[in-house]
Amino acid sequence: MMADRNDLSARSAPAESTGPLNGPLYAALAAYVAMATIASGIAVVLGRSPLACDGWLGARGEASWLLSLGAGVALGAITVAATRVLMRRAPWARALHVALRPAVHGATDGALAALALASALGEELLFRGLLVPLAGIVFSSVLFGLLHQVRGPARWAWMAWATVMGTAFATVFALTGSLAGPVVAHAVINHANLRFLRDNDPAPRKRRLGGLLKR
Repeated sequence: MMADRNDLSARSAPAESTGPLNGPLYAALAAYVAMATIASGIAVVLGRSPLACDGWLGARGEASWLLSLGAGVALGAITVAATRVLMRRAPWARALHVALRPAVHGATDGALAALALASALGEELLFRGLLVPLAGIVFSSVLFGLLHQVRGPARWAWMAWATVMGTAFATVFALTGSLAGPVVAHAVINHANLRFLRDNDPAPRKRRLGGLLKR
């Protein structure tokens, strides 16, 4: 998920939450948990681990996990920084911020953390853990992108960005043989950007001059 903008300097006051999870967020959390469960179950039925594959680098065991985690942390940090740059320069990124913000406005920190982790686990277990060994990086990444859609002018750019990120996650998985890195990167990116979406109002505040004139 993306969010940032240099012009969004005015940070909105945290909105009151209606509870730990509002309706849409609760539904999304339940869907991701179901996705993770189903993907893991299918992989087990097929005789595979949903958390590992034969990595291109040939790493095994702890080496595979450590290599994957290192790549995941780097990917997460780079992507969060990149989204900040895009929000300053790309109109589609700002339009996406406007489109996505209502879904998390007023959510608690705990709700966003739960959603970030659940979405990372669900999507990585399905699109990378299950589909990459079965269908390859390209197919799984394109499908990942196609399923990320929003209405409005940012729709196609968001799909393209999701496809690029899906390819990055899948490449880390295929290289290292461990899903640890993609899950960590995905969770870090989602959590950072969900919080930014909630805490930053894309509409600039109107300035007052002497309490009488508005700009």
